[in-house]
Amino acid sequence: MYKAIVLDLDGTLTNDAKEVTPKVKAALMAAQERGVRVVLASGRPTYGIQKIADELEIGRYDGYVMAFNGGRVCRWSDKEVIFEQKLRPEYVPTLYDAAMAAGCEILTYQGEGIATTETENKYVRHEAFINKMPLVRYDDFVNQVEHPLNKCLIVGDPKPLAKLEQHMKETMRGEMDFYRSAAFFLECVPLGIDKAASLDMLLSQLGIKREETIAVGDGYNDLSMIRYAGLGVAMANAAREVQDAADYITYSNQEDGVAHVVEKFILRG
Repeated sequence: MYKAIVLDLDGTLTNDAKEVTPKVKAALMAAQERGVRVVLASGRPTYGIQKIADELEIGRYDGYVMAFNGGRVCRWSDKEVIFEQKLRPEYVPTLYDAAMAAGCEILTYQGEGIATTETENKYVRHEAFINKMPLVRYDDFVNQVEHPLNKCLIVGDPKPLAKLEQHMKETMRGEMDFYRSAAFFLECVPLGIDKAASLDMLLSQLGIKREETIAVGDGYNDLSMIRYAGLGVAMANAAREVQDAADYITYSNQEDGVAHVVEKFILRG
């Protein structure tokens, strides 16, 4: 019997309009009524997850939010942060210089807004749309950002961003971690931060075994938790590498794929 289901948001829990469909919500509410914990695991900041967490009432059912790819874990019933790791301030100039040299933009999260080097960039605007957060341009990004930061996000066209990812992994090995959550999003996070590592910490606190856990995702930043969970599920819209790592492939995020997983493995299980 599965005791927890861990869900990526964009491309997984939500459809392309960034909404949780009635069918997906109904399935997750039924699972929670059976005592299954829902954990929302996203690269989004906590603020960008809040509306969906409240819509699914995960606080009432002792659910959790893993924001910033696991960089901050929060018990939703009382919003207590039970784990958090922050970027070292001295790394921000390096990230900024690398982004500018590659012809990309960089952003981070300040309160309830997004601070960025360019508000008109299409990828920056997409991040604002995903999180429903306003944008503010920092002309002097490195000196204007207020610390602490949980992560930075470098955005740009897929080809130069892929080259930048490899460059950053080589030059900052042992200092930070880098991976893409989408072809145009490069996550820049504290060393050792990924969804599986934070999930392992959370499950140990809750007394839930990894074999009793389902993890569902579509992006490269979901790979670790899909491999970690007792049942790793990839969406039909997931990248090929993600599908290859999964135990099961469900329908796409446009076809209520999460509802199918819940119905098949929890409600009928």
